[in-house]
Amino acid sequence: MPTTKAVTVEVANSDSFEPFGWILGKSDALKTTPIAFRSPASDFWHEHFFNPGTDGDTEVLWVEYRDNSPLVSKLEVHHLTQQAIVPLTNEIVQILCLSDANQKPDLATLRAYRLSPGVGICMRPGVWHATRADDATCLMLTRRSTTRDLIDHLVNDRPAKESTISEITPVRLGTDG
Repeated sequence: MPTTKAVTVEVANSDSFEPFGWILGKSDALKTTPIAFRSPASDFWHEHFFNPGTDGDTEVLWVEYRDNSPLVSKLEVHHLTQQAIVPLTNEIVQILCLSDANQKPDLATLRAYRLSPGVGICMRPGVWHATRADDATCLMLTRRSTTRDLIDHLVNDRPAKESTISEITPVRLGTDG
């Protein structure tokens, strides 16, 4: 099966990631965020108000990713909720793209970002995505009903209501410089 193009995996930064959502775990947050505290024992700061969507309940998931294939042939999207992911044990590559006018993946906007443990992202609702990793455990924030709906779709083959999984012309991940 032919691929459309190679996509270079890049290090995430706030400017390049902005169309898709927010970077979490920025080391400079204590300098720029008014809601912060620093002491010899600990630091904490506000990063992001997570929005699970109207009438949604936020859920914390542990996710283990084991697919390290350089070919990406499927993307998923969540229609109602943001979704945050923070790698804990190993780096991940997060593949993202925006929707076109028909709410399908717009491969012209496809990007791939390498995320190190402790630096995560929060994706806007409607952002198509896939994850690649070689055995990485991640913390995820999502909407409880979206998780249930997706499991019901994947296990029982019922139509998903809050998410869509779409086949795409395969794209090959390249390496960053």
